[in-house]
Amino acid sequence: MRRMLIAFVLCASFAFAQQISPADSERLAIRHLLQSQVDAWNARDLEGFMKGYWRSPDLTFFSGANATEGWQTTLDHYRTRYQGEGKEMGKLDFFDLQVELLGSDGAFVRGHWHLVMKSAGKEQGGLFTLVLKKFPEGWRIVHDHTS
Repeated sequence: MRRMLIAFVLCASFAFAQQISPADSERLAIRHLLQSQVDAWNARDLEGFMKGYWRSPDLTFFSGANATEGWQTTLDHYRTRYQGEGKEMGKLDFFDLQVELLGSDGAFVRGHWHLVMKSAGKEQGGLFTLVLKKFPEGWRIVHDHTS
């Protein structure tokens, strides 16, 4: 009985996948990228989290009154802030995501982020706006504005 149920779910998933529009497929790919970032963050895998970003000196990251340029500089910022001595990465979540396609190779994402720091018993959160570009290897964040 269990095998029949699994076969039914797989067939239903395949049938659903055949009905999805190209635009919805791109939106799902972007959501998958963002979920991969959350999963990596929550596994304390900062390098994995950074795979969602364009690995370029032209990447831009705005947070508060600070503007950061470059993939490596952004990684260094995250390391200092969340993996430095006495720091923790906490548990991250993204929600209320709105994904807008800006053509075949551009997208705009708005959402909320929430971070729970277990040892300190603190919570942080805010809004973010992302600009993504589709590269041969897939969607990547080229600009991140987080508040």
